[in-house]
Amino acid sequence: MASTLKIGLMGYGFAGATFHAPVIDHCGAPADAPDMPYARVAAVATSQPERARADYPQAEIVADVDALIASSHVDCIVIATPNDTHYALAAKVLAAGKHVVVDKPVTLTAGEARTLAQLARDQGVLFAPFHNRRWDGDFLTVRDLIESGALGRIVHFESHFDRFRPQVRQRWREDASRGGGLLFDLGPHLIDQALSLFGPPESVYATVKRHRDHASAPDYVHVLLGYPDKEVVLHASALTAVEPPRFAIHGTRGSYVKSGLDTQEDQLKAGLRPGQAGFGAGNPAGTLRALEGEREVERAVPTRDGAYIEFYRAVAKTVAERTPFPVTPQDAVDVMTIIELANDSARNGKRLPFVRVPV
Repeated sequence: MASTLKIGLMGYGFAGATFHAPVIDHCGAPADAPDMPYARVAAVATSQPERARADYPQAEIVADVDALIASSHVDCIVIATPNDTHYALAAKVLAAGKHVVVDKPVTLTAGEARTLAQLARDQGVLFAPFHNRRWDGDFLTVRDLIESGALGRIVHFESHFDRFRPQVRQRWREDASRGGGLLFDLGPHLIDQALSLFGPPESVYATVKRHRDHASAPDYVHVLLGYPDKEVVLHASALTAVEPPRFAIHGTRGSYVKSGLDTQEDQLKAGLRPGQAGFGAGNPAGTLRALEGEREVERAVPTRDGAYIEFYRAVAKTVAERTPFPVTPQDAVDVMTIIELANDSARNGKRLPFVRVPV
């Protein structure tokens, strides 16, 4: 690593202040250069300058994305603003020739995501979708378990992201006109995790509904991804007071079940930071019941610690060394394509074919 990646943050609301800035500023340093952090928050564009200045006094506080683009202190810009602003802001950053990280969903349509991918390729810069939940501890454990072959050939994969939030809050995240609702909020994480395990599906079938009183955006999402040899079930609900397992996976040699959400989100909300004792830890173990030889054996599977810092370490390495970034523009386009198909399937009641459009 030649130098620390200087990051400008566009937006300092919940996402910017909770998921991006603390992880950027605490993602550590390479072992061979302990005094040179991978990245730091160099500037923040926000309508809440006092809050950002108090949290990051070393950062330049600016008015808007144009000021971030113009700043000589910024190498990469993170778009952490409401969903319906992502495309225009990211397109402006890429057109100016700067690297960009875009919070999920990267856009509201697959066509917009393809345009951003093309812009990044034309400019020779990084377009990084913020699919940080590839570094959830339980997902890292699931990946390890599947790759180990302990479950045999996977025939059923079920992934839930359920909460109990019966009251609709007055915020853009629950406003359909702003790209709010669970399909855009949690859908990208659920879909991206599935695609990173199994690749693109053959088909998509979905139910997308509003169950809560006065809801304008979807608060219930049930997506089936069809593969030749397995069915993948992705589910999110705002009305689940008793949560089902986070993961339930069944294969030809056994099953794995894991409850509870990754701990990093709650830890970041509580003020714990990467590198501090206990960060990323505390995920409950899962249960594996599988054949060992010809005998069924049940045992607890410890859950790996979560590692959101690996996302921004990868951003820094990609910019400095031109190494491939783990989450590709194609991944972003595939996720948005499936979201569009899920909405179409829910409206028409039909299973729809998935056709990948290369970017």
